Amino acid sequence: MEKKVWGGRFKKLLDPRVESFNASISFDQRLYKEDIQGSIAHARMLGKTGIIKVEESTQIIEGLQALLASIKAGTSSFSTENEDIHMNIETLLTERIGPVAKKLHTARSRNDQVALDMRLYLRNQIQELISLIDDFKNTLSKLCSEHSHTYMPGYTHLQRAQPITLSIHLGAYVEMLGRDISRFNDCLKRMNKNPLGAGALAGTTLNTNRAMVAEELEFDGVIENTMDAVSDRDYLIEFLADGSILAMHLSRLSEELIIWATDEFSFIELDDAFATGSSLMPQKRNPDVPELVRGKTGRLYGHLVAMLTMMKGLPLAYNKDMQEDKEGVFDAIDTLRTCLTVMIPFMESLKFNKERMYAAASKSYICATDLLDYLVERNISFRDAHEIVGQLVHHCIKEGKYLDELDLETYKKFSPAFNQDVYEYLKIENAVKKRKS
Repeated sequence: MEKKVWGGRFKKLLDPRVESFNASISFDQRLYKEDIQGSIAHARMLGKTGIIKVEESTQIIEGLQALLASIKAGTSSFSTENEDIHMNIETLLTERIGPVAKKLHTARSRNDQVALDMRLYLRNQIQELISLIDDFKNTLSKLCSEHSHTYMPGYTHLQRAQPITLSIHLGAYVEMLGRDISRFNDCLKRMNKNPLGAGALAGTTLNTNRAMVAEELEFDGVIENTMDAVSDRDYLIEFLADGSILAMHLSRLSEELIIWATDEFSFIELDDAFATGSSLMPQKRNPDVPELVRGKTGRLYGHLVAMLTMMKGLPLAYNKDMQEDKEGVFDAIDTLRTCLTVMIPFMESLKFNKERMYAAASKSYICATDLLDYLVERNISFRDAHEIVGQLVHHCIKEGKYLDELDLETYKKFSPAFNQDVYEYLKIENAVKKRKS
């Protein structure tokens, strides 16, 4: 077991059990591109400010670029002995270009280095997620256009409430996804600041140029307070909160699709390519896709709560606890990407049972509110009209009839304001068309 680069004051090698417990390379290795990207910008700054020689800076940059290609090609590997992605990159670079690599870590700490890597990584991942959300939003928008005349019941308390179209129903999720995109864009704006140059917590006495690094890495500026730069994880919490809200929206839609796929509703028919069967019951066709999306939402919530709990008692500045910030974020990104990627073709594959939806809307008392409005338009007070229509519905239930099955004579027994045109108000298409707000 080799002596650590930080082991100058230590007289014993690290216990193998601690070494394994302490190492993060098993999961933070996915940051290798960002770690090298940040190191290249840092090395260039060190050369231009004269902290190291320009030729040394060039040699380090060329070595890092070659190392990046080697990692992508699978010809370089990481080790637990080097703890994390930062020390692995530095060790591999030293093996490649020699002692000059030891100058790369000048004027920085792993504390500001990991803060930089995570911001670079999350910035890229959020942009990809926004693109996926937009694709899903467009998928739903297309379905809205196709189903502007597909009539169905709208629900409150999961009870038939008022007639709507499938376009209106799915359009609500289009609005939700639009807000999700807005939230992730806001997160990007707040997190896009450069922490590098903060050092361990108190900056450096060397004449660095943080603004130069920020510009090369396309940040909007630098995090001025160096203690905040290394200890801030707000942007990760915000990302997990935004991701949890997105997952909640996907879960709500999934819940409805699961209900709609039941024989009791039969509003949709699952495509064989997006459903599964039972190992015992041969008749089954199960909505596993939306069920898994609904289930995975709990994972997102768990990662958010874990991050909040981990951060709530940490004194400034950096603490090793913060190593726990990565796995939850990585899994949240992977989970959201997987859910969106499968939900897009799943929605495109669905067959909507228009006749069943129409029947569910028409064979009900769903136009009761329209009858109420009918009476209000004829100068009957809202409260009186509400009472009259309530009595009408009670009468229909008692007689085993629907509102459109009553004759005009019966209507007039409840109010003389009813005329033959009342039946136009009971047509589902007219009820939807008359909606002004």
